[in-house]
Amino acid sequence: MIKKLLKIISASVLTTGVIFLLCAFSVTVAQGVTVNGVSVGGMTLKAAAEEIRRGIEEDLKDKTLTVKGREDVYTFTYPEINFKDDVFQLLKGAKRGQKLSPKVSYYLCGESDVITGICASEQISVVEPYAVFNLAGEPFTYREGRDGSEVDVSKLRNDIKLSLDGSFKPVEIVFKEVKRSRSLDDVKAETCKLASFTTYFDGDNLPRVSNIRLAASKINGSVLQRGETLSFNGTVGERLKSRGFLNAKIIENGEFKDGIGGGVCQVSTTLYNCALLAGFEIEEYHPHSLAVGYVPPSRDAMVSGTTCDLKIKNTCDSPAYVRAKTGNNYVTFEIYGLKGEAEYSISSEVTGEIKAEEELTNDPSKARDGKNGLTSAGYLTVIRDGYKKRVLLRKDKYLPVKGLKYVGDDAETAEEEAPN
Repeated sequence: MIKKLLKIISASVLTTGVIFLLCAFSVTVAQGVTVNGVSVGGMTLKAAAEEIRRGIEEDLKDKTLTVKGREDVYTFTYPEINFKDDVFQLLKGAKRGQKLSPKVSYYLCGESDVITGICASEQISVVEPYAVFNLAGEPFTYREGRDGSEVDVSKLRNDIKLSLDGSFKPVEIVFKEVKRSRSLDDVKAETCKLASFTTYFDGDNLPRVSNIRLAASKINGSVLQRGETLSFNGTVGERLKSRGFLNAKIIENGEFKDGIGGGVCQVSTTLYNCALLAGFEIEEYHPHSLAVGYVPPSRDAMVSGTTCDLKIKNTCDSPAYVRAKTGNNYVTFEIYGLKGEAEYSISSEVTGEIKAEEELTNDPSKARDGKNGLTSAGYLTVIRDGYKKRVLLRKDKYLPVKGLKYVGDDAETAEEEAPN
């Protein structure tokens, strides 16, 4: 029953509204009334309003809003420009014989989106100073960048409003300068040389030289973001013939043998020392089983396959840039970045000797002198704010190389004849 009553009431209200609306449109304007010079006396409100608005539209079609940018000119006409009026209110209150003018205000359709689009087109973005990292020659090429500019949005919006108030005066965009937030000196401070380290090799051992150059070239140009880690194996990749690596001497099970990629460990060792001097964190390293000749003991970093890697972590407050250079008999690593407050140096000490054994051999081609092994320790010296601190980095044990003494027929004869 209540629902039925509500339906009846709703229908009644709706009907009343429709009747009221129809009545409003059927009401006529007082006799002798003119609006904008148009006689509308005796016309219904609806017909009179339509006639007046037709005149306003025709007048608006002759108007143009022009916005001038740096090079482009943005123009808007009807219906991009539209209007609002008080025609109905004016007609309903009109008195006999009155000459009236409605209040008309113009607006730009989708003004907010239009202004956003203009701003995007006219904006000149700031280009901050920057450095181009070079793989050869000068380490960096520096660029000054440029200041930018952007539209004064508030003024543009206000100027458009003033123009649409009736004058339709052309609007000229006003720009605000946007300064670079950094200087070229800031960029140069973030690309200082932090460390450099060089090791030397026999330039006549061509396969080994080729492996060193190939491995170094794959590291050259590496850029480490703040806190990023470089994996030597991950960057250089597998040492395979198909990837250009050649057969040269490697250390395997305490012996020098031929193997693919011989010499690559000298590259990893050079990078290891450079990283320490730059203040980097060493996340992984491995010593050789035998002492090597290109660095003092406890300063080597062996890499092998996928199990033994060298991993260095950038601890600078900026990106770090790694460069590798190879010459006829040397390989050099350089690391650039934001210089910290500390300075670093590396040292090592031999702490003991391991006597080499000697065995006899009947094969003269295998005869060789033995080489004693050793124990050693590596240290990092850190100088900060005038204070020096020596830190133990590692302790190592390098195996001796067993001597092989030839004892063939000539050796036996010599022993027998010795007493005479």
